[in-house]
Amino acid sequence: ADTCFLFSGLIGCSWAMVFAAGGFKVKLYDIAQQQLTSALENIRKQMKELEESGFLKGALSAEQQLALISICTDLRAAVEGATFIQECTPENLELKKKIFSQLDLIVGDNVILSSSTSCLLPSKLFTGLKHVKQCIVSHPVNPPYFVPLVEIVPHPETDPSTTERTYALMKTIGQSPVKLNREIEGFVLNRLQYAVISEAWRLVGEGLISPTDLDLVMSDGLGMRYAFIGPLETMHLNAEGISNYCERYREGMRLVLNTFGPVPEFSGEIEQKISQAMSEKIPVVPKVLDARRKRRDEYLTGLAKLKKEMKSD
Repeated sequence: ADTCFLFSGLIGCSWAMVFAAGGFKVKLYDIAQQQLTSALENIRKQMKELEESGFLKGALSAEQQLALISICTDLRAAVEGATFIQECTPENLELKKKIFSQLDLIVGDNVILSSSTSCLLPSKLFTGLKHVKQCIVSHPVNPPYFVPLVEIVPHPETDPSTTERTYALMKTIGQSPVKLNREIEGFVLNRLQYAVISEAWRLVGEGLISPTDLDLVMSDGLGMRYAFIGPLETMHLNAEGISNYCERYREGMRLVLNTFGPVPEFSGEIEQKISQAMSEKIPVVPKVLDARRKRRDEYLTGLAKLKKEMKSD
């Protein structure tokens, strides 16, 4: 089956690599040829590096995977024969709507139209399209090559078969899809992430803990656990099951949660304080940030490998 990725930015390239690793033919579409050529170069470089370090996904070699990826500046030609189209444009509602209305005019009735958006609701993106039943959000986590979660979010009019097919496809290529039964602001990943961020912000803002120590609580505390099990299973295991946990900790949890402050502004003095602490650790210079991101991806690769080994035991 063919897949098509609209726009060859970071996410588009990552998706293309994930699908090629799964043995799918991939077309990358963008308006500028130059953009596409450098995207392809980038993918080649990354795949070669991954192959050398033994972290290339899939059963095919880097060369075989690269052979599956082609580039295209003509939208109609790009979507020709595709069964799954993933839009990866910047997070801009007008731009995305424009792309989907163009696609709406040229696609048939069996292709899935999917968006990588991280925060735009399907009802804002797809309402009014004649192929709305085939539209869905598949939100990856950055970087998708190493972090397998994909949130699948339907429009109220999305056909259940669209959801099922997308879910099955994501499973086939080795991602970890989750289905949301309906849309909600921030989907699930960002709602959980923002809950953590806002309490982190309040604790640092109240001078209770330094920004670097706050991060340590997650990286060397909660995060260790969350790399393998979720908060609900954590509760289940930290007592004799969920009901026993609630019985034991219900009062204490409510007591603590009632002391949480209002939603922060994420600006002003606290922003400066956190920014200063983070910049001391990692200066805001492209070269330094990129090196740290590369390091992060190496850690994630190692973790992904470890998780895979643990699953297959």
